[in-house]
Amino acid sequence: MKFAILALLIIAVIGFFVIVWKAAKDWRWYQIVAAIFTMLMAVTFMFPVAGVLRSRSAWNKVYEELSTRLAESEEKQKKILNGDPSDPTAGEGVTVLNLKLSKLAIEAGRRWRNLQLQGVNNNAITLVRAAAPVDPLLQEDPADGAGAAAAAAALPLIPDGLVVYGFAEQPQPGLNVPVPTFFLGEFRVTASAPNQVTLAPLGKLEGPQQQAITSGQASSWSLYELLPLDGHEPFIADGSEADADFMFGRVDDELVNRVLGKRVSPETLKNYLRDGSRSTTDDPPMSRWVKIEFLKNHSFDVDSPEKRSALDGGFFDGNGRAVDSRLQRSEAGPLQFKSGVQIVVKEEAANVLRDEGVAKLVDTYYSRPLNDYRFVLRRIRLQLTELAIRQEELKYEEKVLQAAVDATVAMLTTNQTVKLNLELDLAQTQVEKKSISDYTDKLTATVNATRAELTRLYQSNQNLEQQLEQIHRTISNRLDAVTLAN
Repeated sequence: MKFAILALLIIAVIGFFVIVWKAAKDWRWYQIVAAIFTMLMAVTFMFPVAGVLRSRSAWNKVYEELSTRLAESEEKQKKILNGDPSDPTAGEGVTVLNLKLSKLAIEAGRRWRNLQLQGVNNNAITLVRAAAPVDPLLQEDPADGAGAAAAAAALPLIPDGLVVYGFAEQPQPGLNVPVPTFFLGEFRVTASAPNQVTLAPLGKLEGPQQQAITSGQASSWSLYELLPLDGHEPFIADGSEADADFMFGRVDDELVNRVLGKRVSPETLKNYLRDGSRSTTDDPPMSRWVKIEFLKNHSFDVDSPEKRSALDGGFFDGNGRAVDSRLQRSEAGPLQFKSGVQIVVKEEAANVLRDEGVAKLVDTYYSRPLNDYRFVLRRIRLQLTELAIRQEELKYEEKVLQAAVDATVAMLTTNQTVKLNLELDLAQTQVEKKSISDYTDKLTATVNATRAELTRLYQSNQNLEQQLEQIHRTISNRLDAVTLAN
C-alpha cells in the first residue's frame, strides 16, 4: 500500500512538471514559480496530513470504542441503579435497596455490633470493641481532616445515659456477620469510652437472661437504640415474589423453623409459616386482607386537612389520612387508581369498595399481625410482674392449704383414734346392753311372777277378808241373839 501511494505521488509530480513544461510558453515566470511552490508545499505537507489523518483514524476508533463502552456502562449503571424489569434474576436496583436500607436505618436507629463481653460486676456489664484502624495518611496531614477524625475517635462509643436494648449475637449459615438471636434486656449506659461501654439493667433480668450473661453464653453483643420493628419481608425466601398464592412471597420455612422453631408455641409458628397465604374462615377479621380489582377509575384523598406535627397526636387522623407533611402527597393530589388495577387492602375497606360498586373481590389472604416489641416487652414485663405477685399469693395460699391439710390430717388422726375408742365403747356398750337386756328380761320374768303371786295373794286375801267378814257377821248375829235372849 505504501509503495502504491509513493508511485502515485511520483506519477503526480512527473505529470505536474510535464504540464508546467507544456504551459511554460503561455505562462509568465511568477505563475510558474507559484505553481511549483504550491506543488512543493503540497508534497511537503502531505506527510504531516497523512500522519494526522492516521492519528485521527486511530483516535476515532478509540472514541467509538469508548463511546460504546460508555453506553454499555451507562446502561449497566442504569440497571444497577434502577434494576432490570426484563431480568427477574437481576434483583432490585441500588436506589430501591438504598431506600430500604435507609428505611431500616431510620426504624432501627443507631446500633452497635460485635461488642465482646469483658466482665460482669454486680449490675455493671462491661463490653469492649476492637479499636478501628487509623489511616496513617490522616495522621500525616491534620489540616486535611485528621483532626476531625481524631476528635471523632475520642468520642464515647455510646452516649452516656442512653437507653439501649441488648441482644446476643450468633453466626448464621451463609452470613458474614453474626445475627442477634436472643434478647438480653433493656439497659442504660452508665459509662462510655471510645472502645468500651458499661451497662446497667433498667429492671430485674429474667432467669434465662441472667444465666446467658453470667455464664458467658452471650459473649458477643449487639446494642440497639430502638427495638427492631416486626415485618413480613425478613421471612420471605430469597428471590420469591408476590403472586396469586402468596401476598408477600413464599415464606422461607427453613429460616422460620431455624429461628423460631423452639422459641415459640406451635400456634405462633404456624402463623409465621402461613403469613401471606390464602386465608381460611377461622382466621380473625384483623388478619384478613383482600385483593381487589377496580371496576372503574377511583381516587382516594390520603392527605388530611389537618396540618400538624406527628408529635402532636400521631402521623394519621381518625380516618387514616396523613397529617404529617412528610407523609402527605401535597401537590400530587388524591391517589388515583385506574380500572383493572389490583391492590390488597384490609377486609373492611374491601367490603366498602365492593358495596359501592367500585371494585370486586379477587382473593383473600392471611396477614400475620405484626408485633410492636416496645409494647410486647412492657406487656410481658407486666405479665411477669403479675405472675410473680400471683406466685407469691399462690405460695401463701399453698401454705394456708398445707396448714389446713395438716390440721385436717391431725383431725383425721384424732378422729380415727376417737373412732377406734368409740368402736370399742360400742362393742362394750353392746355387751353391756345385752347383759342389761338379759337382766331386764330376767327381772321382767321375776316381776311378772311376783305380780302373779301378788295377784293370787290379793285374791286370797280378798277371800279371807270376805270369810272373816262372814265370820264376824255370824258372831255379831249370835251375840245380838244372845243379848236379846237374856
